[in-house]
Amino acid sequence: MVLDTATGNKPAEESKAARTPKQRRRHGWWLWQHQPDGSRRVSPLALRILAVNSLALAILVGSLLYLGRYEERLIQSEIESLGVEAHIFSNALGEGAVILDYEERSVLSPELSSQMVRRLVEASDARMRLFDSDGSMVADSRVLAGTGRRIQIVSVDEVVSTGWLSRAADTVKGWLAGILPKRHGYPRYMETYNQKAGQFPAVIYALRGETRNQVWLQDNGDLLLTVAVPVQHYKQVLGALMVSRSGANVDNAIANVRIDVLRIFCGVLFITILLSLYLARTIAQPVKLLAEAVEGVRRREAEVSGLGGAATLLSQREIPDFSARADEIGELSAALRALTQALVQRIGAIENFAADVAHEIKNPLTSLRSAVETAGRVKDPEQQQKLMAVIRDDVDRLDRLISDISTASRLDAELSRAEMTAIDLGKLLSAVTALYGTRGQSGVKLVQPVPDGLTIKGIEGRLTQVFSNLIDNALSFSPKDGLVNVHVRRDEHSVTVTVIDQGPGMPENKLADIFNRFYTERPRSEKFGTHSGLGLSIAKQIVEAHRGQIWAENNENDMGGIIGAQFFVKLPLAGG
Repeated sequence: MVLDTATGNKPAEESKAARTPKQRRRHGWWLWQHQPDGSRRVSPLALRILAVNSLALAILVGSLLYLGRYEERLIQSEIESLGVEAHIFSNALGEGAVILDYEERSVLSPELSSQMVRRLVEASDARMRLFDSDGSMVADSRVLAGTGRRIQIVSVDEVVSTGWLSRAADTVKGWLAGILPKRHGYPRYMETYNQKAGQFPAVIYALRGETRNQVWLQDNGDLLLTVAVPVQHYKQVLGALMVSRSGANVDNAIANVRIDVLRIFCGVLFITILLSLYLARTIAQPVKLLAEAVEGVRRREAEVSGLGGAATLLSQREIPDFSARADEIGELSAALRALTQALVQRIGAIENFAADVAHEIKNPLTSLRSAVETAGRVKDPEQQQKLMAVIRDDVDRLDRLISDISTASRLDAELSRAEMTAIDLGKLLSAVTALYGTRGQSGVKLVQPVPDGLTIKGIEGRLTQVFSNLIDNALSFSPKDGLVNVHVRRDEHSVTVTVIDQGPGMPENKLADIFNRFYTERPRSEKFGTHSGLGLSIAKQIVEAHRGQIWAENNENDMGGIIGAQFFVKLPLAGG
């Protein structure tokens, strides 16, 4: 075996020859299914839809082609018609072909019988065979008796038009005869030179005065229908007449019905294919477009080397909007668009968060570096102590900042994994406010008792964190002996908790910014760096994960003066 020196692979010819027949068939199918660029020529979903619809139709048509009951009725109808003819011919023979023998007994005359049989059969396509009472054949409409010789008459099928339609019909008939099961259960008919009554059970019964019919199967597969009736003269059975006719009429009738069924099948199949293609187009094509769009989002995300600009690139990949369709495709499109939008927002939030983290960490690091460099040059012990205090503050600030960043980064994953349970909001708020009382902060009060039945679905620990953050924030802005009041108001489907302080309030243009990450608007008396600016941002993240809202307003008196700030948390009630 020789390897390709450039790639180290087997040559294409050798690899192709080494494939098994099954592998070659799969490879050929793959080449037929795919374009040179790897895209599919035909949707597999469209092929499945077409196969399922066509299979059901094929099974129905296949069952219609087996016309067993219809064939039985046709045979019965032919036999009844043949029986009527046989009785007419029998009555005629019983009156016109009977002579008296030397003992004055009524017997069938061979000469008269042969002549009458030849005359009677001229108006019919049936074959008549007359048997004497001893079982010997008296006359046969297919045999001309002459001196010392017998000439058998064989019917020749009528020559029909040889047009393309007739040839096509004959081809279809031959094809159907080849694929449909052969007939079983009929005795085999054998044409012999010297025929006797004993060869035909129906004739034996006819010689006993009974009328019987028999269906035979010929060597060419066609049916032979026979009816045997007694030939009587004044109630005396003189012989038996067997009238037979080929079952070609039955076969032709069934073949014509089958051809009509196939014609209808072809028409319905054509309509089925069109409808299947339309259905496949309305299902497979939108799914394909959605898959390509999602794949484009995935590839675009993989092409982005860093987080910077990723959200902008992803937002340029538009998911097709099929939401106007009132079906599952529309729901899938809406879900994928919402998912992509959430992904864009999440990546954008990660980008902004990463940039904010880098900026916030850089500030204490710069201060720390400056203090360390200065401490190495300063000889005054008092100045060194001041620098060491700055270094400790910066280290504490970094530690606090990293802890809050870690909490914020884990919050999304925790909120998505944690299971929400039913929470009694009254008990939760009572526990939170009571906790501040045990710390000696008696200014935190739940203004009025919380009504019973305020049940919400959520994560108790995280909601406790939200209200604790709001109360801590209110205490930091309130004067030393100020009050922080907590109010609860129930609406029809939600409950609103309000935390009110007696601080200086907030600038009107900053009421929305205070929920941004790392934004701080602290009192001047507070030591710099005590807060990381993530508390309200984390509170907002938790509330929104509970399908709630959080916002802030200034609390004003009747004169329009600001007497504090108030934070609102609106949460849906359980079952609301």
